Amino acid sequence: MCRITAAGKEAAVARFLQEFPEAPHTGRDHPALRGCDDIAWADFPGCPTGVPALLRSLLDPTAAAEAERVLCNVLMDSAFALGPAMPAALPFLLRLAADPAVPVRTELVEVLFVVAELSHPVDGSSEQAIRFLGSDRDHPERARCRAVFSEHAEVVRGLLDDRSLPGGLIPPDERASLLKAAAA
Repeated sequence: MCRITAAGKEAAVARFLQEFPEAPHTGRDHPALRGCDDIAWADFPGCPTGVPALLRSLLDPTAAAEAERVLCNVLMDSAFALGPAMPAALPFLLRLAADPAVPVRTELVEVLFVVAELSHPVDGSSEQAIRFLGSDRDHPERARCRAVFSEHAEVVRGLLDDRSLPGGLIPPDERASLLKAAAA
């Protein structure tokens, strides 16, 4: 399976910051991002230190789309595997997705669907599922993400009830997945 290396993640953040050097200053005081600079992002295996800059850049109208793309690549280990830093980033993503002023709000809600789906436990009796997704024992970030969704269940419910999101954005199966992840 294709994995994104730590060096590849660092290089992607460096390219982003070179292209959008002012973007991280946009969201410096946004309340949804309080505490993001206090996390030791580099302590998570394969996670670059630039995660706070990417999170803040989600608020820059010019850089937000690219920040979202790079951030997703940084927080995922592959297309079907959450990275170890995802649980730490998830509260910020939830709070940003709840803010109608965030330029990439719709995209963040879609990221939350993916994270919710990938955080569900894997059927331990399914050899195929374990081969494809790995065992829950080998991926503790799934349970950690479920705990974050549960801790922020009120934000999840608010997103699901938010009429300012584009119509049809939250189909029933994705609503169910988010609610299941949040145990709400």
